[in-house]
Amino acid sequence: MKRAIISILILIGVRTTVGFNLETPEKIVLKNGLTIYHLQKSDVPLVSFRLLIPGAGTVAESEQEEGLAGLTAELILKGSKNKNAQTVAEELDFLGASLSVSAAEEYALMQGSALMENFAKLLRLAAESLLQPAFDAEEFTKERARRIDYIKSLKDNPAQAVPLYFRKAYFQNHPFSHLSIGNEAALVGFSREQVLDFYRQQYRPDGAVMAVVGAIDRKALLALLQQTFGSWKQPTVERKMAPLPKMAARQQSLFLLIDKPDATQAYFILGAPGMAMGDPATAPFNVMNTLFGGRFTSWLNDELRVKRGLTYGARSSMQSWAELGLYTISSYTRNDKIGEMLDITFELLNKARTQGFSELEITSARNYIMGQFPPSLESLSAKANAFTMIHFYQLGNDYYQRYLQQIEQVTMEQARTAAQQFLPQEPFVLVVVGKAEEIRQQLAKFGSFIERSISEAGF
Repeated sequence: MKRAIISILILIGVRTTVGFNLETPEKIVLKNGLTIYHLQKSDVPLVSFRLLIPGAGTVAESEQEEGLAGLTAELILKGSKNKNAQTVAEELDFLGASLSVSAAEEYALMQGSALMENFAKLLRLAAESLLQPAFDAEEFTKERARRIDYIKSLKDNPAQAVPLYFRKAYFQNHPFSHLSIGNEAALVGFSREQVLDFYRQQYRPDGAVMAVVGAIDRKALLALLQQTFGSWKQPTVERKMAPLPKMAARQQSLFLLIDKPDATQAYFILGAPGMAMGDPATAPFNVMNTLFGGRFTSWLNDELRVKRGLTYGARSSMQSWAELGLYTISSYTRNDKIGEMLDITFELLNKARTQGFSELEITSARNYIMGQFPPSLESLSAKANAFTMIHFYQLGNDYYQRYLQQIEQVTMEQARTAAQQFLPQEPFVLVVVGKAEEIRQQLAKFGSFIERSISEAGF
């Protein structure tokens, strides 16, 4: 009922004040340097954990090793010293637990959840998998082949392919261009020894941070940690991690058309530099972006979907990291309508930068965020995520409270300034995937497009 009332108030543009306070976890540091944040929540019989390992993400790869971080992470749960891949999977099924390992740009991530009565067994299995991975030769070969096949299959789906082409076009030779899935040429050449070397160098407890949230008390957790991740030893080799290079300022816009001859629809992503995590402009930006393309009733979705019927969805979003960010706008339509869609998108961008938003719109966006944000941190896994993000990006324990206070105070002028600062304007990057024969002429007025075939290797 409370959420329904908030939703009604948001719709009619009435200001709501939502009390919010992210609980403060207890900080524990083990002798090996692993930092743990613990929050006991006994209202439900569940426990979730999240372990973030800096330096084990895709930016740690060399240009020739694209996909190595993702492959290493995937193989962590494909067997340990004492268990094969099938046994690990069967134990997780028996526990009714979830456990995954993945590689993001700046870190590798292990996360899991289980009933309170099964959490100790889950954490023991997680620690054994992470600290004693088998990297079995057969599993390595199978996973490498699966990834190569998956990359090929991605190109049959333009919706999945266009973000990968955009990432490559935008970041080019910067380490952030590395795709977790990798590329066919690099994967074919990978050896099991490369995976072992990456693991030995990059997977280490110093700097790693874990959050455990749920129905487990401090005493029980500390004993469990000592039995499991407390035995995680520092590697004897140095971490291979070159300083992240700065993104060179773009001198001119880049236009890329990926020809998919059998495509009936054209997909586009338009992007420009965004903000780093914790940027002071975060609150004004989020109010602005909520109105422009961040919710169903945004300018972008309303104009392209509701009024024109050009698409089933259009959105804009920001992705932020420690030192940089990326703002993107994306949608899709029939091949013969892509020119019209881009015309409207650029008109809306110009309108937002020059005219800004009304006071009623600003109030609506503030209320929307104030109503939607607190519930997004209600789950145990969401709280664990928040604690690790606050630690990794050094945001401060009161980050979310300050953020919502700032949201309440965003003005029309601040939102307009955010639009002028972050909404894409030349030089930008525009990537379109579609049937070139039908869309080439429509795109010509926007810029000089480099054209590639989707059948070419890589992205």
